[in-house]
Amino acid sequence: MSESLSEETFLLLRRDFDLPEKAEGFDEDQAISVLSKVIAFMLDREFERLLQICYRIDLGEEKLKKILHESEPDQVAVDLAKALWSRQKQKVEIRKRYTANE
Repeated sequence: MSESLSEETFLLLRRDFDLPEKAEGFDEDQAISVLSKVIAFMLDREFERLLQICYRIDLGEEKLKKILHESEPDQVAVDLAKALWSRQKQKVEIRKRYTANE
């Protein structure tokens, strides 16, 4: 995966989740790790805000419910982080495809 795709995806998520500035040596796994920690906190303390972000990002209600109800308790934050990352990465890829065709 290209560096710019990871960076753009991170920037989209950073706005919603108040993530820190991009660190040196950034990659997708690090971003998901940081995002997982924020999501774990939000699952405990800011659940409504987390749901609003998921809907705004357009994660998909079925996917969200599946993660919340079927993931192992200690895996929910990680699974949700991966799903949100994947959704935002998809948006970046689609945007790039359409701007390249113009």
